[in-house]
Amino acid sequence: MRYASAVDRLAHLGSAKWAIHIAGRQRAARGEKLIFLSIGEPDLAPPMAIIDVADRQMRAGRLRYSAGRGELHLREALARHYTRQTGRTIGADQFLFLPGTQAALAVTFMAIIEPGNEVLLLDPYYATYEAVVTAPGGIPVPVPLDPDRGFHPDLDAIERAVTPRTRAILLNSPSNPTGAVFTRAENLAIGEIARRHDLWMVSDEVYASMIHGNHTFHSPFFEKELEERTIVVSSISKSHALPGFRAGWVAGSADFCDHLLPVSETLLFGCQPFLEDATAFALDNHFDETDAMKRAYLARARVLMNGVKSARGVTTHLPEGGMFLMLDVRGTGLSGEDFARRLLDEEAVVTMPGESFGARGAGHCRVALTVDEAIMGEAAARITRLANRL
Repeated sequence: MRYASAVDRLAHLGSAKWAIHIAGRQRAARGEKLIFLSIGEPDLAPPMAIIDVADRQMRAGRLRYSAGRGELHLREALARHYTRQTGRTIGADQFLFLPGTQAALAVTFMAIIEPGNEVLLLDPYYATYEAVVTAPGGIPVPVPLDPDRGFHPDLDAIERAVTPRTRAILLNSPSNPTGAVFTRAENLAIGEIARRHDLWMVSDEVYASMIHGNHTFHSPFFEKELEERTIVVSSISKSHALPGFRAGWVAGSADFCDHLLPVSETLLFGCQPFLEDATAFALDNHFDETDAMKRAYLARARVLMNGVKSARGVTTHLPEGGMFLMLDVRGTGLSGEDFARRLLDEEAVVTMPGESFGARGAGHCRVALTVDEAIMGEAAARITRLANRL
């Protein structure tokens, strides 16, 4: 039988990136005790008040079809949320509600690129970015970030990477996997490159609420002059520890959302009304649980960082935001892939090799801050044991 060319384009961009995680799961299923630091799935409980809204609305009959854009009261909640963030009036016509950030990215690139168009990815980048660009025929173009500069944007490298085929720049701040939080000055400079070359800026902001220390979150969407070319994708998956809700959205100009609507409706005509109700409630309220979750991630990062100080050839630093920490294992002489494999085989700790996130992730392992401090301390001791044996 015949298959579409997209099947071949995506064949190498799926589960292979999670091979060590999958191997760990298989071993755990056989009864082995492992420490999983591989997947960014929040381990702390979400705000129960949000769960109560979803339950109450589901029992009240909010189970029918909903509008393709997302219901008006939800988009109004999104408008209030972004009006507070940007300091200017954002309208309900500037959003589409979709099942998670992954779906939001997929439909966005279906709407803005043609086969053969290039999209700049700041490398390291999240493991699915290549796929969402490649699926509609786009060409991912990695732009290297320097680990010794904290994985912050290299503006000259971005400028050099632009060609007549470039259509968009994909940003992610706070970054998964690096934890870098881009400054306003960096976003403005990237915005000037985008303006000069007439490029879209697609900004994945799923970790926007998780800013650590003295860092400040900034989005190019905050700037009125960048609004027409900025597309924000986000969700409550990480901010409110509700990944199973698949509650995400696209934010952009009203004109962009009008053009995106028929593309999104081709894939999914509306989402679950009771989840839209719960998302609107989440956006309109503040929760002690989300504050505690952010504090817990930073505390766990400190435990790991302090625990590997005596590990030969391993360095790390506190993330500026998000829920991940990058271990730099270049000093051990091993690749990130080899270090992660040996860490699984010899110390029963499961991480993600940096190579799963692009060439500039090489020599690193990504650690998800999704276990409590005691377990994180034990993981740090095992990492140190392995490193010192090397």
